[in-house]
Formats: sequence, C-alpha cells, structure tokens
Amino acid sequence: MVGSALVRQLQGTPGVELVTASHAELDLTDQAAVRNFVSRQQLDEVYLAAGKVGGIHANDTYPAEFIYENLMIEANVIHAAHQIGVQKLLFLGSSCIYPKLAEQPIREEALLTGPLEPTNEAYAIAKIAGIKLCESYNRQFGRDYRSVMPTNLYGPHDNYHPENSHVVPALLRRFHEAVQQGCEEVVIWGSGEPMREFMHVDDMARASIHVMNLDLEVYRTATQTFVSHINVGTGIDCTIRELAETLARVTRFSGQLVFDSSKPDGTPRKLLDVTRLSALGWNSSISLEHGLHHAYDWFLNNQARYRQ
Repeated sequence: MVGSALVRQLQGTPGVELVTASHAELDLTDQAAVRNFVSRQQLDEVYLAAGKVGGIHANDTYPAEFIYENLMIEANVIHAAHQIGVQKLLFLGSSCIYPKLAEQPIREEALLTGPLEPTNEAYAIAKIAGIKLCESYNRQFGRDYRSVMPTNLYGPHDNYHPENSHVVPALLRRFHEAVQQGCEEVVIWGSGEPMREFMHVDDMARASIHVMNLDLEVYRTATQTFVSHINVGTGIDCTIRELAETLARVTRFSGQLVFDSSKPDGTPRKLLDVTRLSALGWNSSISLEHGLHHAYDWFLNNQARYRQ
C-alpha cells in the first residue's frame, strides 16, 4: 500500500528513475536474493516501505511470523544498501513502537520508556530494531538513513482480508458486505471507546518524500541527538465508534452498530505528536471522511481481487 503510494507520488518527478520489485519478483527475507538484486542496480536513495502487517487478530495470532519477517526484511535491505554505498535511505516504521500507556499525544522521545501493547509487541520490536539499525549505520558509517513513524494508514491497495487486515479495511469491507446482503447489524470488535488516528496513504507518501528531501542539517537539528525518527500523522484522532459511524455513512449502511466488548480493545489511545514534522513544513491535507470515500471508491473498483 505505502510502496504503491510512493510510486504514484514520485512518478514523473524530473531526474527520478524508479526501481521497484514486487513480492513475487523478490523475497526480501532472502538475504542472498536481496544482495543480488540491489547489487545489480545503481541506486541513489532507498525507500523501505515493505513489511508484514496486520490488525490486532493477525498480530496476536502470528507473532513469530511478524517479528521474523520484519526483522529479516529491514536487516537485509538496510545492510545491502550500505554495502553498495547508498548514502540515503528512509525507513518506514509504525506508531506501535511506543509504550501502551504513553502520554498523549505521543512524542518521539517516548520510545523505549515503557511496556508495549502485548497484542502487537512482536511487530513493534521489529520496527524498533529498524530504527536502531538506521541509527547505528549512521553513527558507525556516516550514512544518512532516516526513519519516519506513521500513524494508522489506509487507502488504495490496502489489505481487505476479513481476518488479517487493519481496522479501516476490515470495517469498510464488513459494512460493504452488510449493505450488499441486507444485514440489519454490523458487529465491531471491542467497546468502540479506544481512540485512534488515521491518515490516508497518499498523505504518508508525500510526508515521506518531504522528510527524505530535507537538508541533512535541518533533519539532524529536528531529530536532535536523542531522537532518531519523526512522527507522521494528522494530529487528529477519533473513537473507533466514530470511525464506524463515518464508514456507515460512506458505505450507506443504515443498520445497527453492535460492539463486542469480549474482544480486545488494544491500546486505549494512540495519537502522535506531529509538532516536529509540522515545524519542518509538512501537514496532512486529506480529511478522514474524504479519504474514506476515496478508499471505498478504490475498493469498489477492485473487488475482484478480494472475493474469497
């Protein structure tokens, strides 16, 4: 999802030639394959957006796969980039790197100050390792490897699997199918009270390019010596109940919303402090409802791939 958004934003940029590889073309967990692929390219910059992702259910059910695959992907790509002399790289992490009960909104300095949310601890640890990989190559080899931590993302090319997807695509598909089947209610995991921040993936791509293009001294000043990453978000959150109500409007579902409190809520609130990014000249521009309409239009035009 993020990779395709980056491609959309970078295509047509003067002087930019894009090099991409799909999962079918390159297994990023295979160190030798990654090294061989990267060594054949003439790369100036690398955007590392690949990773194994999923919602609460997937993270809680497959922790070994989440930590192993994400550790391998980031280690293989970052090390291979270093080996061929790529000076600039941008690593995309996740807001789940922060402690479960971090002070809100979450500042970058909250990293490693408390216990993680247990349901996605394995994924979070892998992403923290990615930040530290970039930080370590910078310190030891003088590389310019930067890290951005996005909030919850949604948009074109999202994962709409009924069990293993994030909350926005999972609910969007559930509401759509409820409308198609004439259902009178939609059941939603949890109490509906947790608060989350959501950002359209096109905003994330624009923010990533903005951070990558910052002057090195500006970036270093912004991140300071004790912070090695920058939060990327909208600065606005909502309850899961409010998200569900918005999705009901977008999909024109008029039935009842039922919240299943026997299911886990996850972190009570997760809102990123985006003061640092805003000071660097970038702010989100796509509102949640507008972005959800865009995501739903894309889903409607690509339903064939999700019929399972």
